[in-house]
Parts: sequence; C-alpha cells; structure tokens
Amino acid sequence: MQGGMELASPNRYVRHRDEEIGGAGDRGDDDEICVSDDAFDIPPKNAPIERLRRWRQAALVLNASRRFRYTLDLKKEEEKEQIRRKIRAHAQVIRAAFLFKEAAEKKPSVGTPGTPPLPCGGYGIGTEQLTAMTRDHDLSALQEYGGVKGLANLLKTNIEKGVSGDDAELLRRRNAFGANTYPQKKGRSFFVFLWEACQDLTLVILIVAAVISLVLGIKTEGLKEGWYDGGSIAFAVILVIVVTAISDYKQSLQFQNLNEEKRNIHLEVIRGGRRVVISIFDIVVGDLVPLNIGDQVPADGILISGHSLSVDESSMTGESKIVHKDQKSPFFMSGCKIADGYGVMLVTAVGINTEWGLLMASISEDNGEETPLQVRLNGVATLVGMVGLSVAALVLVVLLVRYFTGHTKNSNGSVQFTKGQTSVKDAIDGAVKILTVAVTIVVVAVPEGLPLAVTLTLAYSMRKMMADKALVRRLSACETMGSATTICSDKTGTLTLNQMTIVEAHVGGIKLTSPDDGQQLSSTVSSLLIESIAQNTTGNVYEPEDGGPVEITGSPTEKAILSWAIKLGMKFAEARSKTSILQVFPFNSEKKRGGVAVHVAGSEVHVHWKGAAEMVLVSCSSWMDLNGQVQEMTPNQMDYFKKSIGDMAAVSLRCVAIAYRLYEMGNVPKEEERDSWALPENDLVLLGIVGIKDPCRPGVRDAVDLCTNAGVKVRMITGDNIQTAKAIALECGILRSEEEAVEPTLIEGKVFRAYSDKAREEIVDKISVMGRSSPNDKLLLVQALRRKGHVVAVTGDGTNDAPALHEADIGLAMGIQGTEVAKESSDIIILDDNFASVVKVVRWGRSVYSNIQKFIQFQLTVNVAALVINVVAAVSSGEVPLNAVELLWVNLIMDTLGALALATEPPTDHLMKRPPVGRREALITNIMWRNVIVQAVYQVVVLLVLNFGGKSFLGLKNDTTDHADKVKNTFIFNTFVFCQLFNEFNARKPDEMNAFKGVTKNHLFIGIIGITLVFQILIIEFLGKFFSTVRLNWKLWLVSVGIGMLSWPLAIAGKLIPVPKIPAGEYFRRCFRRPSRERQSNHGTSSGGARRLP
Repeated sequence: MQGGMELASPNRYVRHRDEEIGGAGDRGDDDEICVSDDAFDIPPKNAPIERLRRWRQAALVLNASRRFRYTLDLKKEEEKEQIRRKIRAHAQVIRAAFLFKEAAEKKPSVGTPGTPPLPCGGYGIGTEQLTAMTRDHDLSALQEYGGVKGLANLLKTNIEKGVSGDDAELLRRRNAFGANTYPQKKGRSFFVFLWEACQDLTLVILIVAAVISLVLGIKTEGLKEGWYDGGSIAFAVILVIVVTAISDYKQSLQFQNLNEEKRNIHLEVIRGGRRVVISIFDIVVGDLVPLNIGDQVPADGILISGHSLSVDESSMTGESKIVHKDQKSPFFMSGCKIADGYGVMLVTAVGINTEWGLLMASISEDNGEETPLQVRLNGVATLVGMVGLSVAALVLVVLLVRYFTGHTKNSNGSVQFTKGQTSVKDAIDGAVKILTVAVTIVVVAVPEGLPLAVTLTLAYSMRKMMADKALVRRLSACETMGSATTICSDKTGTLTLNQMTIVEAHVGGIKLTSPDDGQQLSSTVSSLLIESIAQNTTGNVYEPEDGGPVEITGSPTEKAILSWAIKLGMKFAEARSKTSILQVFPFNSEKKRGGVAVHVAGSEVHVHWKGAAEMVLVSCSSWMDLNGQVQEMTPNQMDYFKKSIGDMAAVSLRCVAIAYRLYEMGNVPKEEERDSWALPENDLVLLGIVGIKDPCRPGVRDAVDLCTNAGVKVRMITGDNIQTAKAIALECGILRSEEEAVEPTLIEGKVFRAYSDKAREEIVDKISVMGRSSPNDKLLLVQALRRKGHVVAVTGDGTNDAPALHEADIGLAMGIQGTEVAKESSDIIILDDNFASVVKVVRWGRSVYSNIQKFIQFQLTVNVAALVINVVAAVSSGEVPLNAVELLWVNLIMDTLGALALATEPPTDHLMKRPPVGRREALITNIMWRNVIVQAVYQVVVLLVLNFGGKSFLGLKNDTTDHADKVKNTFIFNTFVFCQLFNEFNARKPDEMNAFKGVTKNHLFIGIIGITLVFQILIIEFLGKFFSTVRLNWKLWLVSVGIGMLSWPLAIAGKLIPVPKIPAGEYFRRCFRRPSRERQSNHGTSSGGARRLP
C-alpha cells in the first residue's frame, strides 16, 4: 500500500523537522552563521534550549519576572510536552483497548441490531456517540449507523449539498453538538503586571528605605513635616510601578490579539450545494469540508469520498507516519495535515469534543519567544548594569566613609555625624539617605527597560504590519527581515494579480480566432475537452437553481480553465455524472501535471492529463484535429506546437496543455489494488493548448526598484515556462533588459539542479530568474545563497514549499493561496499575497532595528551623564545634586516613557536608502557612540560647572546657604531634565541632520514630550516638598530651556565629525588581541631559544 502511495504522487509532502525541537543542528551552514562565544548571541530560528539557558544565566537581572516575561518559558515548554504526551498516550490506550475488546468479541451476524443511536436536539444521534465513534476510530459503530450515508441522514446532512447553512440551523447544531472552539486560559490581569513590576529588587529596597525614612522623619519632625522625605520616595516608586505595569499590560493585550488572529484559519465548506469560505471557529457538526493537499483538518470527521488521500497525523500521534484514508480507514483527527490527494469529509465532532480541542485547552499558548535582538540587548543591559553597580557601590562607600568620618556637613556648616554625640536615630537616618541615593543610582544605571523596548517596538510593529497585510507568526522574523539581502519570490499571485483568464487557445492544430468560440470544434473534440476539464479538476462549479450567475471555486488556474469550458458549453454536474472516476493523480509540482482515469462505458476508459504545456507535449505521440480525427505527431507538427507555446510564453502567458489516451477496463487493477496504480502517461493524444493571462500587479515594478535601491536583490522563482518567467521579469523590473536574460541570470530549474554544490555557489549570486523550478530547486537555491552569507527571505504557497520556507532566514507564506502546511512552516504570512506587502515587511524590519538603536542612544546618554555627575559630586563634596526622587523621575523619563516615544517611530523612506543591517553588525554603532559622547560630555560639563560654581553663576551669593543650595540643585535637576527632553528629538534621527523630519506624524512622541513637560513644571512649581525642590523664577526657567535647547545645534555640529568604519568594539578587540599575540610570539621565541641552549 505504501509503495502505491509513493507512485500516486512522487513528490508529496514530507514532514520537516519540528521547529520546537531545535532543528538548526542538522544544517551544516548554520554552524558558521550562528555559533559564537558570546552568550548573548542566539540564532534567529530554531535556537537550541542550551543556548537559551546560557544567556539567561549570563544576564544581570533585577526583576526576573518582568525581564523574562516575553521570553520562552523553558520550564513551561517541558510541561506542555508532558501534557501532549499524556493526551496522546490516553487516546492511544483507549483505541488499543477498544480494538482488543472488538477482537475478543464475536462479530455480530448481519442483521443483528447494534446499539441504537440516541437522539439529541432533534438529530438522530447524540454528541457522546459521535465523539466516542470518532475518537475510537470505531468502524463497526459507523457500519451500524448505516455507513457515512446513514450517519449523514441521522445528522440531517445532504451528502452532496451539505447543510442548508441558514443561521437558525447553524445555531441549532451548535447548541446540540457544541462550537468549534475550546476554552482558553484567561490572559493575565492588570494586577498581575502590577505585582510583577513590584518585584524589582531595587524598588523593594527603595520601599524599605522609604518606610525607614518615614518612621524616622515622623518621629523627629512630627507627622506634618516628617513624612515628606519617605513619602516622596514611596510615591515616586509607586508611580514607576504603575506606569511600568500599564505599559506592559497594553503590550500583553496586543500580543493576545495577534495570537487570536493566528488561530483564525479560513477554509471552504459546502453549504446548500455551494462552496463558501468561513472561519474555522464557525464549523458545525454535519458540515461537508473539501480537503486538499496541505490543508489542516479543521475538526474530527469521516471520509465521504476521496482520491489518493493520505494524512500526516504526527501532530496528534507523535509518530511521523503518513496514514492512507479510504472507506476502510475513514476517520480524520482534527489538527492533522493532508499530505496528498483530495476528498470531502463529514464533520462529526468539534471543539472540546475532539482530541485536538482537548490538547489545545490543556496547553496555555501564552509562551514567549526571545529574539536575537532582545537577547543582545540583555547583554548590553548587563554590561551597562555592571558599570552602574560598580559606580553605585563606589558612591555608597565614599558617602558612608565621608559621613562617618565627619566630612559631611549640613547646609549651615555643622558636621552631620560626630562620634559619641550624634544619636543612633540620626546616624541611621543619615545612612538610610545615603543608601537610598546609591540604590537609586542602581535604578538609573541598570537599564531594565532596554530588553523590554524590543517587545514594545515589536508589538507596535506587528500591529501596524497587520494593517499592511502581514501577519507575524515568529517575532524574530521582524528583526531578521531588516537584515534581508535577497528576496526569492514566487511569480504567480505575488508579482502577478492571480486573476487568470484564457486569452488564447490552440485546438485541433489551429489557433482559435476567439478562445471562447466553440463553433469551430467538432462534437468529438468538444466533448473530450469538456470531459477532461470537468473530471480532472479540484475546482467546483455551482449553478443556482434559480438561474442566477454561475459560481466557480478553486485555484485561479482551475477557475480560468473551468470558465473557458463553460463558455464552450460545459454543464459541470452533467459532465461529471456521465463518467465515473477510477483513479486520480493529484497535480504535482515536480512533474507539473495532474491526471485522472475515468470509466466511460463498457470497457472504455479515458486517462486525462493536464499540466505544463511543454512537459505534457513531450508525452504526446499524436494529436486530434478539428474533425475529431487522431493524427500522428510528426516533427513538423511538434515544432508548430512548440512555437505556439514559445509565442504565448513570450507575451507572458501561462501555457497549459490538455491531453488524453484510451485505455482498456480489463487492464485497470481491481479496486483494492488501485491505490498503487500509476496512470499511464505515454502515447497521449493532444487535445489543446491554452494561454492564460495573469497580469503583473500594479506598483510591483516600483516595489522591486525600492528593494534594489535598498540593497536587497529580488529573484523570481517560478514553476512556469522560462519564457513566461522572462517576460514577467522584464515587466516587473527584475530583469532590466533582454541582454541580461542569459544563463545564469535566467536559468531553468533542471540546469541549476544538475550543478555540483560548489558550482551552484559560484553562480548563485548572478541568478535573477529561475523558471520551471521544483520546490527542491527552491530549497537548493536558498541553501546556496545562505552558504554565501546572504540573509534570505523566501515566499511560498504550496505544501512542498515547506522545506524552503523552513530553511530560509525568513519564510513568507501566502495568505490567500498558501496551504496550512506552508503557513505553519513560515515566519510571516502575507495576507494579500502581494509583493508590495513583502517590501513593507522589509521596511518594518529595518524600523525595528532603527528604533531600538534610537532608544539605546537616548538611554546611554542619560546613563553616562547621571552617573558621572553623581560620582564626581559625591567623591569631591560628599553631596549629590540629584536626589533619589529626582533620579526616579529621570529613570521614568528615560525608561518607560523614552521607550514609548522612540520605539514607536513609524518607518521612513530613509531606511530604504541604505544597505541591509548586517546580522553581526554592532548594536551600538560608531555614529551612536559619537552622538552619545557629544551630548553626555556637554551635559556633564554644564552640570558640573553649575554644581561647583552655580551659586556665583546664578547670583545666589547673597542668599542663605540652605536656600542657595536648594535653588542650585533645583536648577541642575530642571536643566538635566530639559537636556533629556531636547535630546529625545536628536535621538529620533541619529544619522540625519534634520531631527524634526516627520515629528508631527508621531502623535505618541509629541504626547509623551508634552506629558513630561507638564509634569516637570508641576514638580518644580507645586511638588517641591516631595522632590526637595524650590520654585524657580522665569529667568532660571528660560536659562534651563536655553541650555537644553543648545543640544540641538550641538547635535548638528557633532554629526559633521567623521567616524571610522571599523566598529569601536571590533577596534578594541583587535587592540587587545595584538598584545596577547605578541606575548605568545615572545613566549615561543624564548622557549625556542631555551631549547637551543647547551
């Protein structure tokens, strides 16, 4: 039986290695691309569990529950796999027990009544009986109900036309048998996010410090004045927690919505005799579902009719075995994939009544997925955090030493701590204040929000990409798309409209004056053409009884051919009823043809073939003329047909040939052996060749030009004739001129396939168009490109495209024409099948990377400036100009609010005018370092000058020391915040002179700047008690704004400073490597010399 199935479809779907297992290990080239000594460097696809564990252990984390929220929960993954195994084992045990019991019992004699079906909700059978029969694959129970026809009668389903489909009946069926949904675990509530935000170690220490400060303050100064210090820290911490929780909660909702979208598969069902497209959630028991190769089985069901139908049940049984389906094995399990053939299924169980529903309800899908950029940012956060911790520890030690040695003075000049005189309470209060400052420096220094900025920008990008007709299935694909150097695109439906019409027909050895004119054809030719088209199709024609317009369903090619046959006079249902199908060879992308054997009458059998014109033509030994007479295929006639195909292909028409041959019923195998029968495909009689027009999509040439200018090469990979491919490529701009259209720029799949691996690598960069390619050729091309160091994006729609989609750096499946198998192997689904949408994905990919870099630049500037100012001031004077509450406000500006403002910048045309981002390119570029250094140095210099000479600069010498210090420190804080506000504009455009370009389009950015400004005014003018600030006069406000605003011309001047091309990190690595090499060579010389001594 298995051997027969192989013959039925030689290139049928083979299940590829599961992503979850971490299949990267089987690809030789992955080693050179992905393996790295850096713990924070993971491959973009199929990262092994060990690599994921390694970076978690290396990261410096203050709040693990928040930091690792959007990463893969390794423990939960193991639990999910255990649940899967349990449910599978449970199902297998039930099935085995049932088979054992069936074998033990004596078969009932014919006519003995079985268990009568129990009625349910007006139907002749109940949910429990249906579920048990399908779950146990109980064939005897099915026979007791009268087979599939008897079961359909019990379910009140017409086996030809399906259920009527009116709302009342659908509701009745849902009430009786359940809906095709399963209970999902609720998403986390806002309070969970609030609790997670509270678990930050630094914030916990600050809360404890606030409580101590509060108790001591109230005890010393009374309730009215004493609660301000502790209360203000507590308030600031609570504000940070609430803002963080709100931001994280909103992100979580966005991911939930995207997960819903992923689960919402659309498919065809037969209702009232017509095929309608519905959501998988709307399927009801009793529905008829047509199944084709690559489809996912949407519910449990029973086979009504099918040809060469086989199913991959590995998702349910755990065994990668392809199971053949026929009347002896008619049961389908929800969640499995159609591996070959086609058929129609009667739905018998939905939702939680299926094993798939049970499995999905038991498994929480709320698992994260870390992306390479997220992991790299954890590395940056760890590095910066370690520096920050060291600085905070230094400040803590310096301040404590100064305090307890009597070097710290009050504003009136008195010493704060005198041994033997200062009370324990005052000493603890002083130490707590110092600890609070040190801990707050840690809060500012460890950029916890940095890795989360990736999820913020990814959540934003994914939402916007949905509007641009791209559904992201794998987060890391968003980032990787920004590094894509080449896009291998299908032709049909991606570069073309997929709106096919037959515009030229060659029948009977002549070109028809009009392709729709059937008057020129004899009845013999016409009836054979109609028989061939009606039976050798996976499409369908619905002719309404009220004489309404005919509805044609199927693939665009099938629809075009069926439409043509209707114009020739075909009555679809009548044509199909005249003959009976004996065997089907489903269309195969390797052989590029599909066939069917039909029994006409008596011993007469017709074997019909349809497929790629030049491939079918080779198998023809004769042709039929206009009068229906069979003529020998002479070399001249063969040349005529080849020229006709060439002429049609040259004007970008797809050429399809239709042929048949006679066969004897006596030579056809018996029904039980028919599955292994390979249809004869030699000595065919050519009936006709048609040219199908599929026009280029409007705007596709502009999209290709945009990619070319962005350094992304577009390659067309098509199964069509090479001349058709060339014509479309010239129209799309993939080929610039006729002169370019020579090998290897334009190549056939079989030629490329014949090369050795090394030869393929040598020519692969030159290939722009590949015609007559098989899915395996596409896979070979992807592998060769990746070995050459390209980051490859591939589009695919067929089941056999799955290996190439899986192998590519970014697999792009087609949402309309794509099979479920292709979609599951992909990283992004292009919902409108349009190449322009692929280009938009490239823009968004680059935008993700660019936005993260903007945020890093902004955050590093704040980090460097805040740390340097506090350290220098603490070491030199024992006082810090920025207190704990002020630092918490700065942390909020640069962390959560900064991420919201900068990580949600929409993509610009500027992104598509530069080359792709290298996969190993430094995250912090030399341009960014230059910008950070320029701004940080400016801020540090200005603020230190103000700190040490502020009283004289601000004319405060005549004021009391206490008031002068408060005004000076308030002014430093205000100026520091304004420097960050103005620098936020600079961070928008790290490499462009005009930092304001498009700023008005980003409403969120403007809103956050506005909110920050309003809060800053409130803090200085009205919340002085909390922040230990005083009100500033309008002159000092203007000076603060002026100093902040100076960062704009400074940024422009800074951008004129040239930067070296070698990344700073690489430069330092080389410097460190050189001395170590010299030491090794010196060591070698000395040891060599030692050996030569006597």
